Amino acid sequence: MALPCVRLGSVRLRSGVVLRSLCRSSSLQAAAAPEEVDIPKKKTWDKTAVLQALAYTVNHDPTSSSYIFQDDPYLTPKSSADYIVFSKSKESGRNAAQYVVNMYPNLFEKMIPEPHIPCLMPENTKPQIEGISEEALIERIQLRKLKDSVNLYDQLLQAGTPPSLQTTNRLLDLLCFYGDKEPATESQTNQEQESENEINRKTPDLQNLPEVKRWRDNNNAERIFNLMPEKDEHSYRTMIRGMVKHGAATKAFDMYTDLLNNRLTGDVYTFNALITAAPRVKSESKEKWALIVDLLNQMIHQKVKPNLLTFNAILSSLRKTGLKGIALQTLNEMKALNIVDVTSDITFSFLEPSLATFNHLLALFYKPGYSSNQAEVLEQILHVIQGKSFTAQDPDDVKFFAEAIRVCLETKDLELAYKLDALKNVADNWKLLGSRTLQTYYYSKFFSLICMLENLDVVLKWYRENIPSRYFPHVKSLVDLLQVIEMENRMELIPQIWKGNPNLQAEFAEIATTMKTILESNTRTSQQMSATILGDITILLCRGGRMEEVWPHVVEECLGCATTSKNTSMAINLVQLAVNYSLPNTAKLAQIVLDELTLTEEQRLTLEDLTQSSSSSSSSDSDQE
Repeated sequence: MALPCVRLGSVRLRSGVVLRSLCRSSSLQAAAAPEEVDIPKKKTWDKTAVLQALAYTVNHDPTSSSYIFQDDPYLTPKSSADYIVFSKSKESGRNAAQYVVNMYPNLFEKMIPEPHIPCLMPENTKPQIEGISEEALIERIQLRKLKDSVNLYDQLLQAGTPPSLQTTNRLLDLLCFYGDKEPATESQTNQEQESENEINRKTPDLQNLPEVKRWRDNNNAERIFNLMPEKDEHSYRTMIRGMVKHGAATKAFDMYTDLLNNRLTGDVYTFNALITAAPRVKSESKEKWALIVDLLNQMIHQKVKPNLLTFNAILSSLRKTGLKGIALQTLNEMKALNIVDVTSDITFSFLEPSLATFNHLLALFYKPGYSSNQAEVLEQILHVIQGKSFTAQDPDDVKFFAEAIRVCLETKDLELAYKLDALKNVADNWKLLGSRTLQTYYYSKFFSLICMLENLDVVLKWYRENIPSRYFPHVKSLVDLLQVIEMENRMELIPQIWKGNPNLQAEFAEIATTMKTILESNTRTSQQMSATILGDITILLCRGGRMEEVWPHVVEECLGCATTSKNTSMAINLVQLAVNYSLPNTAKLAQIVLDELTLTEEQRLTLEDLTQSSSSSSSSDSDQE
């Protein structure tokens, strides 16, 4: 090729003659060969491609916390509870700032950022078009003003100027997507997603539970759909997908029947939704599978080509039917439809599966407590996908790592867990760990497995590499770690893991004395403090280094028990103990014994001698001061 020759010829080196001869020979060869110009395909780079390339050159810093926190030791969380508080605090501040920006956009008209970043600028949430017109309706649909859009649509109908079919379909899209409810803010959506992930984490078999119906009968979507003078395929498809999304599976199939009666066809997304909803409309497993097969046949009849989400929808429905034996038959059916080519090692040639595909397969073939060799399913899956990089193609992709680590923990297979973690570290696969709840679930299960099967050195190595940069341990993880330390008798390592506040014990002691004073001064409650409470107060005072306050309370309480039981000898011994320790309440204790107990003359003289010696010692101490 000529271009390299020119560049090499222009460089002055000692071996320039050799380079020029090489260039000349290559030029002759290029001239002799037929000229074929291979123009490379255009490569469109992402706007952050340079930043991504730079990010790959930086190694993981195990001492840093997540980027969402301030780079300040005081504002860096040290536990799972701190993470929740700090992250919600920052999110609350961000939402407050966004609220001010959106409510008063006139104060932020100056475009400071270069280049312009639309997501950081005020949102135009107020309609600009007044009056009753189709343009005003389109604007309110774009602003996601659901209630205003419905009201304006009704006003257009009353005015005798119904909107066009395209505009009405856009309104149906808005209503069906949000289930005829006002759209939630971004923070509310994140909180709902976290709550759903928490429920999924605590209930692994949630797929088999009946779905709650959130689709109201005769809502605005149904009313507007029935008022439409003409309907097209888009209208029916939107209604079907909205009904399936919000739990009205039976109505979705009725709507699909109306679509067929009007000689219309569905698209691949409509069939994906119906396949997902098929287990909800039938009770028997065979009936559910028959309905899914019927939908697949209708896809062939309507010449609708399935995609990856179709395949995943079938596997997801099979999880709800419990017919795991049909999974391999399903793979063969997909092969017959020229979607996927399956070999004995579960490899795919025409369509690369996503992590959601393997998540469904794992849930289909693994049932906890059935047999000890069920981990072979995960082993085969990891053998196929080891070293591969995945991107998000299905909403359920983020559930694979959590499901797989759960299988590793239940089967106590540490080798599979290490393979799974290696897959997570390939390229950007770590981004598919999901939300913070799923990430915490993954790392906590992985850490529990390491604590269970590895030695302490390996456990501490993993601990230092991932905490707090990737994971903030909760109580269960700390208990597992302490058990490993106790098992190997390495108590000297505890200060490396947990460092308490030196002033904390003094603060606890102050709280204990304050509570005791309040209880003693409260005349409404006749019940005395129990021995457990007094013992706890004593322990807190001792830990706080306030021994001078402990002894008077202990001796006084013991003397109270002695006087109650009329144990004179014990009472005198306690006064003797108070004298020996030079307690300030010695005279008070002696007076209690004299007033409440019947003493012999010898005991009275002994008590008076103790009182006098206590007074003389206290006076001598004061003279020395």
